[in-house]
Amino acid sequence: MPGHLTYFVSDVHLGLRVGDTAGRESAFVAFLQGIDPAQTEALYLLGDIWDFWYEYRDVVPKGYVKVLAALVSLREAGVQVYFFQGNHDIWTYRYFEELGLKRLAQPQVVQIGTERFCLGHGDALGPGMHGYKFVQRVFNNRFLQRCFSSLHPWLAFRLGNGWSRRSRLKKRVAYRFKGESEPLYQFCAAFPEPVDYFIFGHYHAQEDLPVGEKARLVLLGDWVTAPNHLVYDSRTCKLTRSHGR
Repeated sequence: MPGHLTYFVSDVHLGLRVGDTAGRESAFVAFLQGIDPAQTEALYLLGDIWDFWYEYRDVVPKGYVKVLAALVSLREAGVQVYFFQGNHDIWTYRYFEELGLKRLAQPQVVQIGTERFCLGHGDALGPGMHGYKFVQRVFNNRFLQRCFSSLHPWLAFRLGNGWSRRSRLKKRVAYRFKGESEPLYQFCAAFPEPVDYFIFGHYHAQEDLPVGEKARLVLLGDWVTAPNHLVYDSRTCKLTRSHGR
């Protein structure tokens, strides 16, 4: 009989060489190992779990063995593990699915218990953001992906990791989510289906805001600042700080 808990986590940014890189990975492994399969139905990874991931047909980034082992262990114990591509780990193709994880595309509406959840990473949802959406189309272009794949992995990973790190270092001031004026909030407010919870990451800000008369928009923070996760127990959603062992 499946458990009654569902976990959500995003923006761990494994591999980012900012702050305590090794400690962040250890804390995430401890979080995964602390999930009780007997009490848990599903784990949703809402993107940017890796700070940079590029997957060749026969080559994947080295390391992260304990993270992958913990995810496989949860799957083998009966926990459903789902993942969304973030803007940093957008180039995942088959490898995670070969490990037993299930890839979902945002926005994904799922029924959990008696309530409906709209899930995703949270980037590029809502009106505007034309420049950002153009960059996302470039990143998703199959021809350009094949061109990047022609680079030797030694060079490709250094370019990707360097770009990602510079992007993070530029964001020295914590982002302040602007509530109803945010494109993501407008996306939720105009969503055509009834939803109880909208849960996203990406913004590196923790928020819990009402949307309309019933729904809530919950944003998960990032693990670079303070490890956290969301757990739903068939009655309530609770944003919790994660602690390493």
